[in-house]
Amino acid sequence: MATSSQGVDLDPEKQTLLNQHKEKHFTAGEIVRDIIIGVSDGLTVPFALAAGLSGANATSSIVLTAGIAEVAAGAISMGLGGYLAAKSEADHYARELRREQEEIKSVPDTEAAEVAEILAHYGIEPHEYGPVVSALRKKPQAWLDFMMKFELGLEKPDPRRALQSALTIAIAYILGGFVPLIPYMFIPSAQDAVIASVILTLAALLIFGFGKGYFTGNKPFRSAFQTALIGAIASAAAFGMAKAVHP
Repeated sequence: MATSSQGVDLDPEKQTLLNQHKEKHFTAGEIVRDIIIGVSDGLTVPFALAAGLSGANATSSIVLTAGIAEVAAGAISMGLGGYLAAKSEADHYARELRREQEEIKSVPDTEAAEVAEILAHYGIEPHEYGPVVSALRKKPQAWLDFMMKFELGLEKPDPRRALQSALTIAIAYILGGFVPLIPYMFIPSAQDAVIASVILTLAALLIFGFGKGYFTGNKPFRSAFQTALIGAIASAAAFGMAKAVHP
């Protein structure tokens, strides 16, 4: 028997077939999600803040100072949110794992019946799933993994996920947040800088939206338009409110 890359024993013929067929699935979904969250907010929030301050006739230096402060605070806040979300997911998995372990020990017949029910939902007949249920009962860890995945729909989280999520979101937020502030670094007049900021940020939103749509399987051009539209609405609202309060 040959051993696959996942540590599962297979006969040589099947292992050869697997080695010859390499599937190209996109497996970085969580990282991409964190990048999308960070960059999306990073481009939009400082953009709206800069536009609002420009509408209130603030100088470029004030807009830049406030923008940098917002980017720093936003990165910390978003990163902490990502950390807590991932940590809560890991804690939930650990609680359900302990509960499932206890149920397998205390009510094994009931848990075995649940395995049979799950397999029956896939159209597998009793005489076909019976040996599978019996085999799982002999392998408690495999049984536990099966119940976590197919009964509860939970995947074991990466123990590094919380810190990775926090850093990814925070860095993405910083990278996105500095884009609308770049013109204020070089143009003294905020009224002129805001125009350049709008052009630069909308271009960045279009590119980001296109990439987001491409990697998430949505229509790239539609995603680009929607992303840019949200940013434009946010900045226009902030600019308009600032003008109304501070003509």
